[in-house]
Amino acid sequence: MMMRRELTAVITTRQTLLLLLKPLSSLATATPPPDISSELFAVLSHRNWQKHPSLRNLIPSISPSHVSSLFARNLHPQIALSFFRWIAEIPRYKHTVHSHSSLLLNILLPNRWLDAAEKIRISMLKACDSPEDAHFVLDLLRRMNNGGSGFVEFKLTLRSYNWLLISVSKFLLIDDVKTVFLEMLADKIPPDIVTLNTMVVAYCKLGNVAGANLYVSKILQAGFNPTSFTYSSLIMGHCRNKDVDNAFKIFEVMPDKGCPRDVVSYNYLIRGFCEAHRIDEALKLFSHMGQGGDNCFPNVRTYTVLIHALCGSRRKLEAINLFKEMIEKGCEPNVYTYCVLIDSMCKENKLDYARKVLNQMLEKGLSPNVVTYNALINGYCKVGTVEAALEILALMESNVCCPDVHTFSVLIDGLCKRNNVHQAMALLNNMLERKLSPNLVTYNSLLHGQCKGGHFDSAHRLLNLMTHSGLAPDQITYCIFIDGLCKWKRLQEAQTMFDTLKKNGIKSSTEMFTALIDGYCKIGKIDDALSLFDCMLAEDCLPNSYAINALIHGLFKEKKMIEASSVMEKMLSIGVKPTVPHYNILINHVLKEGDFDRAHQLLNKMVSVGNKPTLITYNTLIQAYCALGNRNEAEKLMSKMNGEGISADSLTYTFLIDGYVRMGLIDCAFDVLKRMFDSGCEPCHRTYSFLIKYLSNKKFVMTNSKAVGLDIMLNVSGNITDIWKTMDFEIALELFEKMVGHGCAPNMNTYGELIVRLCKERNLEVAQRLYDHMRDMGISPNEDIYNSLVNCCCEMHVYGEAAILVHTMIEHGYLPALESCKLLVSGLFDEENDEKAKEVFCSMLRCGYNYDEVAWKLLLDGLIKRGHLNRGSELLTVMEKMGCQLHPETNRMLTEGLNGT
Repeated sequence: MMMRRELTAVITTRQTLLLLLKPLSSLATATPPPDISSELFAVLSHRNWQKHPSLRNLIPSISPSHVSSLFARNLHPQIALSFFRWIAEIPRYKHTVHSHSSLLLNILLPNRWLDAAEKIRISMLKACDSPEDAHFVLDLLRRMNNGGSGFVEFKLTLRSYNWLLISVSKFLLIDDVKTVFLEMLADKIPPDIVTLNTMVVAYCKLGNVAGANLYVSKILQAGFNPTSFTYSSLIMGHCRNKDVDNAFKIFEVMPDKGCPRDVVSYNYLIRGFCEAHRIDEALKLFSHMGQGGDNCFPNVRTYTVLIHALCGSRRKLEAINLFKEMIEKGCEPNVYTYCVLIDSMCKENKLDYARKVLNQMLEKGLSPNVVTYNALINGYCKVGTVEAALEILALMESNVCCPDVHTFSVLIDGLCKRNNVHQAMALLNNMLERKLSPNLVTYNSLLHGQCKGGHFDSAHRLLNLMTHSGLAPDQITYCIFIDGLCKWKRLQEAQTMFDTLKKNGIKSSTEMFTALIDGYCKIGKIDDALSLFDCMLAEDCLPNSYAINALIHGLFKEKKMIEASSVMEKMLSIGVKPTVPHYNILINHVLKEGDFDRAHQLLNKMVSVGNKPTLITYNTLIQAYCALGNRNEAEKLMSKMNGEGISADSLTYTFLIDGYVRMGLIDCAFDVLKRMFDSGCEPCHRTYSFLIKYLSNKKFVMTNSKAVGLDIMLNVSGNITDIWKTMDFEIALELFEKMVGHGCAPNMNTYGELIVRLCKERNLEVAQRLYDHMRDMGISPNEDIYNSLVNCCCEMHVYGEAAILVHTMIEHGYLPALESCKLLVSGLFDEENDEKAKEVFCSMLRCGYNYDEVAWKLLLDGLIKRGHLNRGSELLTVMEKMGCQLHPETNRMLTEGLNGT
């Protein structure tokens, strides 16, 4: 059946995100960028330059570097100063220390505009945003002060020295602070109270109260009186030194010293109490603000510190009430207050509330920072709703807040956990385009995604890129590879990698041993698993319950009871107590032997030692009762687990459905399916397979012999996978009719489970008809459905249909799986349909895939391995023409592949 119907394109969140994932280079024009500083210079040559028509168009493009270049030209000082002040008022523009220095060095000082230069010097000191800025300004002002190296001499004043000390101390550069103070004395400029207070606070920021007290002595020696600022600084110093009691003593004596306590001194002490986990004392102090002669009231910082402490102590209700109180009292929350609440709610998985707080923040005109957005992105990824996290990324970008490495690392990890490694790799592309350097966490997440999907060639190539970026694989990296190889039953490769650990300076971990032991047990190599277990003990690597349970399960499976008992004895001797998974294995084993009494004895013993049954425990028992046709006991267990607050999963309902079907109670089975839908639990393909097999058997009986009894209808215990190979479209329609009759109409998940499974068994005709049917019902296919159909079409060499599906996928904002695209492009070339192959390839490149991965999959693993060297070379040229920059290591691999080496 052909699938050529055109679908109406709709704008989806995914399409927006695909645009977001497009590399920045694709948005660049072919024309060279304009010389902004030259255009600005031309505009400023006009008398009424503020009203010049070109200026409005230039404003969005003006950066501090353009301003610095402008001031290197021959501008009149008055015009330069006017422009400097004018541009500073433009939203989202901010002068840097370099734009300040350019104005000073090139215009003000050579023209001896010294009063204006002094103001710009102070402004430059206030503009320091980093230690690098502070060091740049410090070096510049020293040269000006000395008048050497071609600099016009411009001596530092007391005010300039004070601001220099403040700027340097802001970044805790205490050695520079001391040096500047000594240089000030050498210049014979006597310090004032501001200077000495700055020295006090510089030491207090580091918790060095003893050092601060030396300058308190200097205050007294100079004939000054300590101020409220002095005492507040000492309070901060003691709190930073985790000595809140001495901080409180200073707070108490302040009025006696003639220094009124202000909101700053309260805030320092309240924060000190909070950091010492003495929140109730902090709240008591907070309640005294404005009383007892202290004419000061809480500000936004006071509330924010307390809200943060209450959230961190799981006192969320008090935090929310305090948040409401601050608003009622006219104290508007700032970005940090909102960030504290949002972060706290996200950590508790209260994401709907966190999103409401974000919306409230935006409505008030506050601009969330990257930390705020990251908290939400992290929260959504943690619960698996990556789509919502990607929407936050889009919102972040629309509000001109640049994502950082942490943003991308969290999203990449979330996508990889959802088996969407290609979109995760596309985000890697986006990171690199933004000049953000992926860290080891980022690469390990991507490696986990590649290994989880069984793409080990891509994982090794990604590892090469990582090492070429200067990052060395760590213990987690090797653990990811070993665990992935074991799960894909590539034990020999996993063992080889494990054996190279010592040579690479990596210590073997419990997780590595566990992965190998579990892997060997699953393929029946119990002796190898036992050998590894002994090796684990010999290396003083304490086995965890997972390793022991994997081994015991494997031994039971092979009926090696003596060895299983020996492992259990070793487990107890090293202090590892039996856990719930351990009891689950034992219960499962005795149930397979039909010993229900022994199973319940084990269950009671498990409870008696303080272990609560889990969903797996109940599922094991329910499956066993259903296999015997004892639906009453199975339903009792279902009720019991619900009473204990344990929600049934897809397997629980599937076991019940299987049990009812075995007994021929098909209506009861569909009633269970309805219960499953109502509980919000989506059925899996196994759930539907029992119902489909029953309906298929019933149809066979009705068609072939009226004399055949019902026994054949009840026999659904055979090979379930066979049903997908022989299933016809009419059975699917009957299934849907039954579902509708029982109040659980088929949804997108229903179609998805059926189509994906049919495609795996290459029943393409029925899968295609279901695809058309779901669209007739107004249900949009998801990414898994499209990818399954594309892959199946390619495997059956129906490349034209696959190409149409890929086009439709991209049109609806989905990324086709690269494995399927590899089959499609290679297949089209095999059929000598070169133009269509290139068209598909170009469409993919526009979707924002990671270019290296495209080269690995489609060129190296696809065309070059199939011997299409010339076509591989042609597509590489296409990539180059489209501006797709490949990593040098990928280029090397391609060159070797094209040369046949």
